[in-house]
Amino acid sequence: MSEQTVREGTPKERRVVVVGAGMAGVQTAVALREQGFTGTVTVIGAEPHQPYDRPPLSKAVLLGTSEGSAFEVDFDSLGIDLRLGCEALAVRPADHEVDTASGPLPYDVLVLATGAEPLLLPGTEGVPGVHLLRTLDDAERLRPVLARRHDIVVVGAGWIGAEFATAAREAGCAVTVVEAADRPLPGALPAEVAAPMAAWYADSGTELRTHARVERVEPGAVVLTDGSRLPADAVVVGIGARPATGWLAGSGIELGPDGAVLADAHLRTSAEDVYAVGDCASFPSARYGTRLLIHHWDNALQGPRTVAAHILGEETPVYDPVPYFWSEQFGRFVQYAGHHGPDDRAVWRGDPAGPSWSVCWLRGDRLVALLAVGRPRDLAQGRRLIESARPMDPGALADPARPLKEATAG
Repeated sequence: MSEQTVREGTPKERRVVVVGAGMAGVQTAVALREQGFTGTVTVIGAEPHQPYDRPPLSKAVLLGTSEGSAFEVDFDSLGIDLRLGCEALAVRPADHEVDTASGPLPYDVLVLATGAEPLLLPGTEGVPGVHLLRTLDDAERLRPVLARRHDIVVVGAGWIGAEFATAAREAGCAVTVVEAADRPLPGALPAEVAAPMAAWYADSGTELRTHARVERVEPGAVVLTDGSRLPADAVVVGIGARPATGWLAGSGIELGPDGAVLADAHLRTSAEDVYAVGDCASFPSARYGTRLLIHHWDNALQGPRTVAAHILGEETPVYDPVPYFWSEQFGRFVQYAGHHGPDDRAVWRGDPAGPSWSVCWLRGDRLVALLAVGRPRDLAQGRRLIESARPMDPGALADPARPLKEATAG
């Protein structure tokens, strides 16, 4: 390496600014240090709280069994400049600067890790008693609602709706979940897989109303479009999330129709020296032949390692993980790995009316996705089989008594 290159700054000596202090942002900063980066690392976060993990919000924090879920990261000892309560307002890639509420912040390399923001139920902005569950402050506002055992209406039978309903029932609340579609998890699972999960609601004492749309929210009630009035001391909205990228307007950084930053296979954006990671970014998957936008914890944990290595100038493989997430709801541990499409063949393992079962999706003879309910061994073995792309025997796959790893063809 020439002396001139050193003076201009080696990859290890540049100024890195990470926007977003959630899992993806914090892990990017930590990965940089772990991989030997010696330059300046600044992490800015809009919230005033110490960076924290989000999955415990819908259970331990909500029920008061934990006061928080702060990451166990010693930012000072790692030499990470953590700036909390510092909202990013805009980015000017041509100037290599981020505009913040505290003034402009220059960078050599910028990492976008702003995550996702929950969708609002139209007409309920600012209505008293209507809640979201995304942040620590959201969970703390909901904690006394559960403690008072109020009547609660949850709008949306997705993952977050089911997890909140589980916690609310555990706290002794009367819970009604309303879902516009004909089943739970309509955006995540096909009808034949999601339909058996409807019974989980009734088993827990939760009322699930499908084909139900909210007309308006009034003091003490939710009114549906069919005229039904549901008593509601509180309303919790869980109808999805979108990438938190509105602040990038005018930056020239390319976004997709879903609002996600369009990252490449190394998580680089369309702007020079700008990366995007976690819930705010989509990336091309050669494994699945499509672009993936993954709003789950594991993606926010894995992506930062690729970003850090690439910032350091290392030859890195493309980022193409097998997506993974889990959910604890109604006394069941639900795990999913991979990505399936409407044309993929579903193979059942076990009785969905029972306590444990799995569904495998095949594309040709290759396993591409797996949903496991109370069968963690299926998930672990299935995830490895998806990664290896080994051909599978559908008949052997359908036998729940046979380990998945023994269901390969030949």
